[in-house]
Amino acid sequence: MSITSDEVNFLVYRYLQESGFSHSAFTFGIESHISQSNINGALVPPAALISVLQKGLQYVEAEISINEDGTVFDGRPIECLSLIDAVMPDVVHTRKQAIRDKLSQQQQQHQHQQQQHQQAVDSSTLQSHAMRNGDAALNGEENGTHTLNHHVEAMDVEDEAQIPASKATVLRGHESEVFICAWNPVTDLLASGSGDSTARIWNLNENSGSTQLVLRHCIREGGQDVPSNKDVTSLDWNSEGTLLATGSYDGFARIWTKDGNLSSTLGQHKGPIFALKWNKKGNSILSAGVDKTTIIWDAHTGEAKQQFPFHSAPALDVDWQNNTTFASCSTDMCIHVCRLGSERPLKTFQGHTNEVNAIKWDPSGMLLASCSDDMTLKIWSMKQDSCVHNLQAHNKEIYTIKWSPASSGLNASLLLASASFDSTVRLWDVDRGECIHTLTKHQEPVYSVAFSPDGRFLASGSFDKCVHIWDTLSGALVNSYRGTGGIFEVCWNSLGDKVGASGSDGSVCVLDLRK
Repeated sequence: MSITSDEVNFLVYRYLQESGFSHSAFTFGIESHISQSNINGALVPPAALISVLQKGLQYVEAEISINEDGTVFDGRPIECLSLIDAVMPDVVHTRKQAIRDKLSQQQQQHQHQQQQHQQAVDSSTLQSHAMRNGDAALNGEENGTHTLNHHVEAMDVEDEAQIPASKATVLRGHESEVFICAWNPVTDLLASGSGDSTARIWNLNENSGSTQLVLRHCIREGGQDVPSNKDVTSLDWNSEGTLLATGSYDGFARIWTKDGNLSSTLGQHKGPIFALKWNKKGNSILSAGVDKTTIIWDAHTGEAKQQFPFHSAPALDVDWQNNTTFASCSTDMCIHVCRLGSERPLKTFQGHTNEVNAIKWDPSGMLLASCSDDMTLKIWSMKQDSCVHNLQAHNKEIYTIKWSPASSGLNASLLLASASFDSTVRLWDVDRGECIHTLTKHQEPVYSVAFSPDGRFLASGSFDKCVHIWDTLSGALVNSYRGTGGIFEVCWNSLGDKVGASGSDGSVCVLDLRK
């Protein structure tokens, strides 16, 4: 048996990613040189490290139960081993000895019974076997019935509003996890970004045949372009749908045409880029990096207009308020509102007690929502320093948030959706500061939520491999689809009749919601 440090490091790296510790995973990946290994992540199933540990734990338990003559002791250990117990020799030895003592005691009792009841062995054995067979048959029937009922209940849940396979298109091509996807705002082109150091543009227009363009992220090395071998973790279309911006762990932002041609490479960050956004006008791109800075880029020249060095830790997310003003958040627990041309933040919001994962301005640009590992949502206004609302209901980290669109027309109030590692999605009436719906069908952390263009529906994607579509007015589950990998991102096309989803197994799925 051969175990290499690269293999161990990769499994730990994947475990950190899957558990939501994305920034810890990044740091560990850099220090352990994951990108330089020859391991194909697309072939490694989710939860691989846990699976190996569970099998190892079962092996130790089985080893404890093996007698010196190689036979297996008929019974389980006194109590199940914990993972820590299994690596402590004294604990394992004590468990082994307890098994041996129990076996010896049983053997002595058996010998004593044989001496006392020698004459009645045959009849009692026959009677005992008959009783046991009867019990076994009865127990088998009960267990079978219970298992069947449980299976039927599970099927009822899964079959509820299931999207048929004929309405789901699975796009294959990426060779590693697909972290992000985004629809072109004008036509049915779906962009995706992956750990295989590529972005792809999939053509889902009628009669296109789901063709793909591969956008390879390369760096100059030895006078030639070579694959960067770094994750593509952020992408955004400009408002006209003519250009796609991507951000990579190789430290570069790139601008591509919708035909897949590289237009510009933007290089000033010193390390991975975590987020980037076009402004509405389409003349600037905003990026956030591990180097603790945010940068506004000139989209036409590819030059940095201004770099903002105000955070004291990696910047995680950015969002434009208008064409020149934006907000940024960080692991330093702070939110800064900055403006092009200004040498200091216009406003700094403090109040979160753990890293701030995402920020979003409402459609009017008046309110800013933030979510954090401190399990709270906060609503901020430029008119005051303290938060307008401190929304507490989730019991684990909140990964992302989305506002309902301004044109939803449901009522005067805007809705805010939050996705959490507690496996729930919550819908909030921000005017009242109240949670109006808790959506609980997911079984694993929820990484993404997205409102339909008309605001009537909300899509959610979770690491339980499911995409759910909810009615935002009633909170009812409308449609459901189970993919082949954990879902990192969900997004709606401009017409609101297709949902894209990116998966941990390298798949990109498109759900056709037309009747």
